[in-house]
Amino acid sequence: METTILIVTYKSQDVIYNCLDSVNKKIPVVIVENSSDQNFKKKLEEKYSNVKCFLTNDNLGFANGNNFGLNKILTKYVFLLNPDTILQCDTLDILINSAKKIKDFALLAPKSSNDLNYGFFNKKSEQEFKSPYEIFEVDYIKGFAMFFNKNKFINIDFFDPKFFLYFEEIDLCRRLKNINEKIYLVSNAKVNHTGGKSHGNIFDIEVELSRNWHYMWSKFYYYSKHFGKVEAYKKTFNHFFGSFFKLIFYFFYSHRKYLIYKSRFLGLLNSYFGRPSYYRPYFFNKIF
Repeated sequence: METTILIVTYKSQDVIYNCLDSVNKKIPVVIVENSSDQNFKKKLEEKYSNVKCFLTNDNLGFANGNNFGLNKILTKYVFLLNPDTILQCDTLDILINSAKKIKDFALLAPKSSNDLNYGFFNKKSEQEFKSPYEIFEVDYIKGFAMFFNKNKFINIDFFDPKFFLYFEEIDLCRRLKNINEKIYLVSNAKVNHTGGKSHGNIFDIEVELSRNWHYMWSKFYYYSKHFGKVEAYKKTFNHFFGSFFKLIFYFFYSHRKYLIYKSRFLGLLNSYFGRPSYYRPYFFNKIF
């Protein structure tokens, strides 16, 4: 077998089984669970003979969790999936056949079956997307489904470990394009992606706070890394003052929204000061 599926999970018990049920049982699957949940690991490996689950014993985030798995896997191709995705019956076959046809690629991606504006295309690709072509080159792909050709990652790292969440796939694609590596969309390969549902519902508020914190942290870090700090400040200036004034406003009217805008403000502030993306969700039963 030359392809392995990689899924990074964190409190994903509500969605991971639908994802795994859509995978051909002949395909090996590596799951990297960002916790020390032995019960989760046991259930998965008992239910699915093709699944190997690794526990990181810590919440490494999306970038480091995937780096952990990519370095464990020895097959030529790795199909990285989010746990809130469901494959169509021919998705992986189409991607593997496309990989054999193209050969010179670093990343392939299927199309989300419920996202008509797939996103991250250059102008040429947007025009090609309206044509009957099934495979065409793009500048960026989204992180919920990425098909890696590991032979192309000998002289380049996988994901930047400084990212915890958000912008890590955009950063990777930009670094690949900078060294003239190829990224393709395979538009007749489809994946159902619910989006924002990689965790159980009981964790919604803490995950929402984490996402807001890390989105702002990552946005400034990404633009600073690739375009310089002046441009990064320009890109985030409105976010900084907008979140500051909204957190003050919602302090008196909505505790939940106050926490969200506080997270956005603090994520950006910490990125401005060059601090690492340290925020981690803390799960508790308090209802806001």
